[in-house]
Amino acid sequence: MPMPLALSFTELMDRGGPVMWLLLAVSVLSLTLILERAWFFGRTNSGGRLCRVAEVARMLRQGERERAAVFAKQDPTVYGDAVRRLLDEPPTEAGAVEVVELQRSRLERFMPTLSTIITAAPMLGILGTVVGIVRAFERLSGDREALDLNLLSGDIGEALITTAAGLVVALVTLFPYNLFRGQVERSLSRLESLAASGLASGSTQDKS
Repeated sequence: MPMPLALSFTELMDRGGPVMWLLLAVSVLSLTLILERAWFFGRTNSGGRLCRVAEVARMLRQGERERAAVFAKQDPTVYGDAVRRLLDEPPTEAGAVEVVELQRSRLERFMPTLSTIITAAPMLGILGTVVGIVRAFERLSGDREALDLNLLSGDIGEALITTAAGLVVALVTLFPYNLFRGQVERSLSRLESLAASGLASGSTQDKS
């Protein structure tokens, strides 16, 4: 009996076997983390906010620490937190490096999990493939006269469906992950610029 071109969700999960439920859980986790990171970077690196970050970097370089402090109080993102820390402590190179590294954990939050999903999803798909093929061979090794071709085709279908599902989950996660990696790198670069401006602010204050 040929497989229909369109399957309902329940039919798809049944045909894919137990591994499909694992892939479903992984896909839900992936989508949740992607939405959270998209919201985080959308808020952190919006166009208006980046203009204000560039402006506060100029304030720090020119020694306008009070105006920079006002920005820091109003900005809940990694940039505002970094500026608060830069203004609260004496400006040193070690302190500037520490300020940047403290924000790294917020920027890279959930990134290792997304990376693991990209690797694990195809492997789960392969696991489902192996399970389906093993079942198919078990049926073939039995009584040929009692062999049910519908059950055999179901085992082969399970193998193919789980492989495809695993690849889909990995690909859907891969592209946002790479976009987020770029956001992390650019955010760290801006934080390093703020830290350098904070050091310049300290030098200006010492001279005065």
